[in-house]
Amino acid sequence: MVEFTLRKGLGGGHDASRWIALAQGGLTGQYRQVLVALGNSVGLAVGTVLIVLLLLVPTLLLVHIRFPRLRRVMEFVCILPISIPAIVLVVGLAPVYSLLSRLAGSGVWTLAFAYGITVLPYAYRAIQANLDGVDVRTLSEAARTLGAGWGSVLVRVLVPNLRRGILAAAFIAVAVVLGEFTIASLLSRVNLQTALVVVSKADPYTAVILSLLALTFAFLLLLLIGRLGAERTRPRRRRPIGGRP
Repeated sequence: MVEFTLRKGLGGGHDASRWIALAQGGLTGQYRQVLVALGNSVGLAVGTVLIVLLLLVPTLLLVHIRFPRLRRVMEFVCILPISIPAIVLVVGLAPVYSLLSRLAGSGVWTLAFAYGITVLPYAYRAIQANLDGVDVRTLSEAARTLGAGWGSVLVRVLVPNLRRGILAAAFIAVAVVLGEFTIASLLSRVNLQTALVVVSKADPYTAVILSLLALTFAFLLLLLIGRLGAERTRPRRRRPIGGRP
C-alpha cells in the first residue's frame, strides 16, 4: 500500500508528492467530505464508548456482586452479537431505525446504538478479564461497612480497580468504529470508511493514504491495549523487610 501511494503514474518512478500535498492541506474541495466523515466517525466513537461503558460496567458489577448465578446468561448475551453477520444485524435494525428517524431524526449519531451492539463482545471480554482478577464483592462490602453509598462504591472503589479493562474496552471500541463500513453503508449514513470509498473513485491514491493513516492509528491503539495488558500481568516486586535490597 505504501509503494502504491508513492507511484508517479504511467511514467514510472516514485515520489512523495501526494503525501506532501495531503500534509499541506490537500483535503479541500471535493475531498472536504473526508473531514466531515472523520468528524462523524470520531463523534460516533465517543458516543459508542459512552453507551457501552455506561451500560456494561454497572451491569457487570451488579451481576458479580448481587447475582453471580446470572454470569453465564450475561456472558451469552454479550457475546451473541459477534455471531450475527453485519448485514443480518442491519435487516433486524431497519424497522427500529425507521421508527427512530421519525421520532429523533436520521442523523449519523444514531449509528452509535448499532455500533454499541457490535462492540459489546469485545468490550465485555476486556472488562471481564480485568474483573476476574479483582475481588469486587470484598471491596464493595468493605466500602459499605465504612459507610460509603453505592454511588461512592462504584465511582471511588470499583471503577479505579477496573481502569485498565475499561481503557482497553474503550480503545477497542474506537478501533472498531473507525473501521466499520457495512452498517453505515447499508443504513445510508456517512462515516470515514464510506467517504473513503467515494474518494477512491476520484483519486485512489489519496484514498489509500487515508486508509493507511487509519490503519496506523488502529495499530497504535492495539499496541496501547497490549501495553496495558502487560502492565496488569507484570508481577510486583516485594520490598524486603527492613528496607534492605
